[in-house]
Amino acid sequence: MTINTEDLLNSILASLDRIEYIRAEDIPDIDLYMDQVTTFMEAHLKHSTRNPEEDKILTKTMINNYAKNDLLPPPVKKKYSKEHVMLLIFIYYYKGILSISDIQQLLRPITGKFFNTAGDYGLEEIYEEAFGLEKEQIDILKADIMERFRRSEQTFQDAPPDNRDFLQSFAFICMLSFDVYVKKLLIEKMIDGMRKEEPGRGEKRQKNKMEGKNGAGSDI
Repeated sequence: MTINTEDLLNSILASLDRIEYIRAEDIPDIDLYMDQVTTFMEAHLKHSTRNPEEDKILTKTMINNYAKNDLLPPPVKKKYSKEHVMLLIFIYYYKGILSISDIQQLLRPITGKFFNTAGDYGLEEIYEEAFGLEKEQIDILKADIMERFRRSEQTFQDAPPDNRDFLQSFAFICMLSFDVYVKKLLIEKMIDGMRKEEPGRGEKRQKNKMEGKNGAGSDI
């Protein structure tokens, strides 16, 4: 490929090694004002953006839109709890692939049953368990990416030499894109199943669906 193939692969794998979720113990136990929440999120997730010097992790407008669209419980006296921050982290990862309506559907049972509840099992336990699973998948993901990369290097062997590098890169992107497409489709099917199990939500579901298509709260 145009750039050194080994350098590209090693760069991809190194970026996976740098993926680190925010542990529950790293989130302040005290309630935070909105400015403090955005500062915390920027400090811990800036490295995950495509353009760290330009991209915003979270803004005041985003937080207000999340509350407006029932993705986030309202703050108490303009302050956000540790559980609010955990939900914002979930939303941050979901918003790249899911609609507002789907995120609502996925988080509604979580906020309804486990947000700010007394007992031994709450949102913090769910947060740690869920993100702990993601960390375990890194080695599996790295092996899968390496296999797809190697497979892409074997494609377009009969193509003109001056086009082969680009076409092999294109093949690699296509394989990764198809994987994302299939997994997104699976997630949407599962969320649709959850939605069907909730009787009496027809009108609200349709309203949320339309809002999601029309980009309600576009700064999200």
